[in-house]
Amino acid sequence: MKKSIKEEQEENSEFNREPSDSESVKRVVVVPGETIVSGEDYLPGEGTRRINEDVVASRYGLAEIAGRVIKVISLFGAFIPRRGNVVIGRVSDITFRGWNVDIDSASAGFLPIEESPRFINKDEMDQFLAIGEVVAAKIWNVNARGIDLSFKGKGLGKLEGGFIFRVIPSRVPRIIGREGSMVNLIKDKTGCNVTIGQNGWIWIRGSSISEEIRARKAIEYVAEQVFIDGLTEKMEEWFDKNK
Repeated sequence: MKKSIKEEQEENSEFNREPSDSESVKRVVVVPGETIVSGEDYLPGEGTRRINEDVVASRYGLAEIAGRVIKVISLFGAFIPRRGNVVIGRVSDITFRGWNVDIDSASAGFLPIEESPRFINKDEMDQFLAIGEVVAAKIWNVNARGIDLSFKGKGLGKLEGGFIFRVIPSRVPRIIGREGSMVNLIKDKTGCNVTIGQNGWIWIRGSSISEEIRARKAIEYVAEQVFIDGLTEKMEEWFDKNK
């Protein structure tokens, strides 16, 4: 029978303290209604709620403690656009005001011409971004009309060369890792440039097709192993076996 997190808590005090920079975050799979931790010292975060003294999961996923805040990282579900998210999309149309961008969301993305990093002649907009080209952009506003995008930021703009593929959007935080630890490991081991969109689209460009494929396989491995603790160490082993 599966132990509740409350029981694991009593057996393992490691879940009750904030991890140091060298330690991995303790994560446990939870289901809706399951008690994650008890006590007024803890604050319910995303995917949780408080019932009396208990912080309870409100969705299926990985429970994570970060300081005093408890959150549940969803393992399934569609992309929910939020201000500040970096997304990858494909230009689907050009208007006199800017570019429509398909970001795999219910609402369309729109990149206004004034959000581009340099002056662009409105008669030559397709020379800067043509229909079908792939871009990385940041969401700076979400409203009833749609999702406003911007190129103003490091690493944003047209993505040339390489290829893109998709993972489940809710697994992106695991692929990025704590403070970028996982994606940086993949970059270091493959020598590839990797841009990860919160909408689940990932772009890879490397010096060779074999390294690009290796980076993709590594990312897909992480996406499939989200339930596992100590995933960074397992990825080190994976790269040793897949040189």
